[in-house]
Amino acid sequence: MLEVTPNGPWGTEVHPSMPISLPEVLAQVRSCLVAGADSVHLHVRDACGAETLDPALVNEACVRVREVAAELGVDLEVGLTTGAWIVPDLAERIAMIRDWEGVDCATVNLSEPGFERVMAAMGDVGIGVDIGLWAPAELGRLYASGVLADAYRVNIELDPGEPYRLSGDPVGIARELCEAHDGAESRCPRLIHGAGAWTWPLVEEAFRRGDHTRVGFEDSVLLPDGRRASDNAELVRAAVRLRDGK
Repeated sequence: MLEVTPNGPWGTEVHPSMPISLPEVLAQVRSCLVAGADSVHLHVRDACGAETLDPALVNEACVRVREVAAELGVDLEVGLTTGAWIVPDLAERIAMIRDWEGVDCATVNLSEPGFERVMAAMGDVGIGVDIGLWAPAELGRLYASGVLADAYRVNIELDPGEPYRLSGDPVGIARELCEAHDGAESRCPRLIHGAGAWTWPLVEEAFRRGDHTRVGFEDSVLLPDGRRASDNAELVRAAVRLRDGK
């Protein structure tokens, strides 16, 4: 599976073509599906461009991206974020998530307090738990929580920036986490990706391993050769070429 994450929390200061409004997101999702993506990770925005978990806006976005996928004949996985920075109050965030519709899965970061409660609420309403695993330091938390057994996917997200400021070889860190995952005898699928300069080495590693991966302006606006992509679809096309050995 190749996921596209069109914007994340960023604005046009990161890229002038960063899609913010729903029509902009839909246009880029369409071009990304044509280019070869079959999953989308959404950060839904309100009318002011701020990230939101509001069920009315989330549900509308899910309906609209599914309409685009249906027109193209793509069996699309729709994923969201449950980021605590969007709605810091845990009870309020959980109440919003319980009213989501049309969401296949959502990422819950192990680094955020209350992640177990968020995951439990998602299980109650049939939303797949995409575990956000950011560093080897989180493995103990993951195993102690017991959430791995019922998870939809483990999302290995490696970033030289926040929250852990990882350094060294991103591929080596990814392999350490994958070996731990294998050692736990988990059959849960993996999605491996990175941010910034770690994006493309981890995309290639995911393809080598036969795991899922993702690209998009949330992770990096740069192509493998260092040029700035014109839009998200150009990143998807570059990933497809890597996958297909072209």
